Amino acid sequence: MRLTILIIIYFLVPFYISSQEKKIEESENDFSKKMEWFSEAKLGIFIHWGIYSVNGISESWSFFNEYISHSDYMKQLDGFGAEKYDAKEWANIIKESGAKYTVITTKHHDGFALWNSKYGNLNSLINSKSKSDLLTPFVKAIRNNDLKLGLYYSLPDWSYEDYTFHTNKIKRYEIENQPKRWKKFLKFRDNQLNELKKRYNPDLWWFDGDWEHNAEEWKSESLKKQLQKNSHNVIFNSRLNAYGDYETPEIGIPVYRPLSKYWELCMTINDSWGYQQNDTNYKSPMQIMDLYVDTLSKGGNLLLNISPKSDGTIPEQQKTVLKELGRWNKKHSSAVYSTKKGIPYDHFYGPTTLSKDKRTLFLYVRDIPKDNKIVLKGISNKINRAYVVGNGTVLNKQVLCKVYWNKYPGLTYIEIPKETLDPYYTVIAIVLDGQIKLYNKETGAIEMN
Repeated sequence: MRLTILIIIYFLVPFYISSQEKKIEESENDFSKKMEWFSEAKLGIFIHWGIYSVNGISESWSFFNEYISHSDYMKQLDGFGAEKYDAKEWANIIKESGAKYTVITTKHHDGFALWNSKYGNLNSLINSKSKSDLLTPFVKAIRNNDLKLGLYYSLPDWSYEDYTFHTNKIKRYEIENQPKRWKKFLKFRDNQLNELKKRYNPDLWWFDGDWEHNAEEWKSESLKKQLQKNSHNVIFNSRLNAYGDYETPEIGIPVYRPLSKYWELCMTINDSWGYQQNDTNYKSPMQIMDLYVDTLSKGGNLLLNISPKSDGTIPEQQKTVLKELGRWNKKHSSAVYSTKKGIPYDHFYGPTTLSKDKRTLFLYVRDIPKDNKIVLKGISNKINRAYVVGNGTVLNKQVLCKVYWNKYPGLTYIEIPKETLDPYYTVIAIVLDGQIKLYNKETGAIEMN
């Protein structure tokens, strides 16, 4: 009997292990497949729009940090009219920028919802001057433009009476002391999220505020499963405790390439997320382009924020940035979308990306080279062709320091005529004879000549 059991184990265990490995592999493949559009998108447009735009004050934080009272903050409801709001125009501007997705604040930490929610008592239809569901027309316009939809939702709700916090000095209760109250809040949250899911079925959930509670208190794991039901390909940002699909750094671009394969930098055009008329510290289109190209070279996406006014119009300076991005993206699309992170700066003095098959290297040239030449170092491949992306001009090459007695590939100088330079970044495509091979060995003394 024992021998029979051992024989069964001997033959069945390998099949069991193999099947488990296959399940893991399939799971990883499914994850890669669902993240494919995100990794290829490169640019998304973030939208912070709420009652804070009426007085141009810090969104939610102004009352949480007690710069003003909660009641004074809420008086802005009477000024949030959205009189000139045109969802189709918003969608067209986003499309024109070259963005492939957008994320809009359905509800910030102040608890004000942009849709006519059946839950809670604070939304644009019932409470604001607009007397409108402002989210539905936007979603429709985005879908009509074939863009991916992301919905921002704040986990905290500082205005909801059964949430734990009201301001940084006022905590309503401790969860362990009033578990029924916390359970009531979670039910309210889940009802709102299920409502958003049912009505809009987003491609991406963008959560915020997870720092106020841990994953167990938020029920993060079960929340994710709940939102994945019948929506297996939906993506989650990192602000769901440890249950996100990609990293979400904010404002400061990582100095070094993030270890995570999937990441997104969320960034403001000036210094504010919501509209503030006194914030005139706008980044120029060139400065935005610097951030964008740096993000591309590190293999990430840029989620660039715009902040509409309370009447629904987008500030002209923000429109200008999106239009300039759009012109550049259209010209250089082959070097932007579907690319991978580039090569180390040791090989080229600037940002780079690689094509999906790693057979084309794209060099981003910001400034005018002093002698009209740029230099590549340590590329072991044969370079079949070098040309300017966007106009196809073939470029001359010169190889120096390459000798027959070692494998050091030498230095490749590439000449760029001044008339081909782009006002922002000129992109040079280097077509290789195979997947890129970088030379990283030390070179020694001459031993034979």
